[in-house]
Amino acid sequence: MSEAGRISIAILAMGGQGGGVLADWIVLLAERQGWAAQSTSVPGVAQRTGATIYYIETAPLRGDLAPVLALMPTPGDVDCVIAAELMEAGRSVLRGLVTPDRTTLIASTHRSPAIVEKQAPGDGIGDPDVVVAATDFAARRVIAFDMERMAKSQGSVISAAMLGALAAADVLPFPREAFEATIRAGGTGGEPSLRAFAAAFAQAKAKPIEPPPGHPRKRFVAWPTASGHVELDRLGARIGQFPIEAQSMIAIGARKLADYLDAAYVGEYLDRLSALAERDRASGGVQRGFAFTVAAAKYLAGAMAYDDLPRVADLKLRSSRQARVRREVGASDDAIVTTTEYFHPRVDELCATLPKKLGLWIEARPRLIEWMRGIVDRGRRISPNTISGYLMLAFVAHWGLKRRGSLRHAREMAHIEAWLQSALAAFAVQYELGVAVLGCRRLIKGYSDTHARGVSKFDRVTSALPQLKARDDGAAWLDRLTRAALADEKGAALDGVLKTIATL
Repeated sequence: MSEAGRISIAILAMGGQGGGVLADWIVLLAERQGWAAQSTSVPGVAQRTGATIYYIETAPLRGDLAPVLALMPTPGDVDCVIAAELMEAGRSVLRGLVTPDRTTLIASTHRSPAIVEKQAPGDGIGDPDVVVAATDFAARRVIAFDMERMAKSQGSVISAAMLGALAAADVLPFPREAFEATIRAGGTGGEPSLRAFAAAFAQAKAKPIEPPPGHPRKRFVAWPTASGHVELDRLGARIGQFPIEAQSMIAIGARKLADYLDAAYVGEYLDRLSALAERDRASGGVQRGFAFTVAAAKYLAGAMAYDDLPRVADLKLRSSRQARVRREVGASDDAIVTTTEYFHPRVDELCATLPKKLGLWIEARPRLIEWMRGIVDRGRRISPNTISGYLMLAFVAHWGLKRRGSLRHAREMAHIEAWLQSALAAFAVQYELGVAVLGCRRLIKGYSDTHARGVSKFDRVTSALPQLKARDDGAAWLDRLTRAALADEKGAALDGVLKTIATL
């Protein structure tokens, strides 16, 4: 058959985004218009819940001749690519499915991070601007806006919005009414799907391209001037005595620690910060915007609010978490949603949660530790929606009120003091180097194996301090080491930077 009239469409969607529904709609639409149509799908398991490529070919019927349609997309031979997420649009470009002489690219600009982005120790989120630049160059025409947000605002799913964008793109020679009739005939979504379709159609016609959403802007909430709590009001007055440049960050840290333990713990935080702020002021901090004090306020609060078993249990039980889960799964108000929490504590975490003397006594007995590993070191699945699961988590969370006397707390406070002294020693040599040492603390997070890996990376990064103190660019190199340590879990990038520093 002649190629004339054949139209090929590739849909890249993830689990739960309705890619299959969209493919069915397109096939049904073509067949209702008297065209031949065929769809296939190739499921994937490497990204998120599994990105799937749905491929559709459709062609007008010519008498009794049946067209021969392909089963999978061929690079350079796709008329339209529909990506249900921004990075999937980027992958379609890498696969060669998008070409500047032929392809119309329809993409939602929202992000649903892939596993490789989520598992990075630091910010592993891909740069959306790189994808936007690549698609502008690679495609003949681009329609890109946040279709996920638009669909949710209409009470529907993204597949309906993508169909509206496809109708507006004029890739298929069918009228808008035919698309809407297909949604009604398909029996999926009904009126919400039609509303999402209409909104996306209008957006694609009026403003087909919108920049992808950036990172959410940080919101600094001031400490209340009068809370009605005598101790909290006293703490608020103390925060007001710090440099104005640091007060917003200090207020965030104070809120975090008041939620973590109590008001007295916030007082300990402010005591430490007060000494650091005085050193900062005496060393010309005014001219530098008190960068040392701001960094100390940020990272010290995170260090003092360390993750232990009681903290994890407390967060699992919070109503705000349950509300977020319901929101993410799209549960209606009358729906029952249950969760299963996975815990994998080790004997080390258990000993650290115990009173200091008891924890040390157990750790000093290797045979007892080995016996306990057979009982403790295994994964547990706990449902907070059951009475037994809730009571178990509530007991562990309540134990956090006694954490001041725990072995873990003693060790964390000792590590914090050593870290601050190291930062002050570097600060005495070079202001920026002291700030960079404070920033190294972001390497330590989580509990169990995650915490152990973080401490190991922290030690490896700070081991380069003696050599870096002698260099004018020592702060830049230390920051580079920290970013390399956050780049991957195994520390391959960190190894490379450490070897480079060794040759300086």
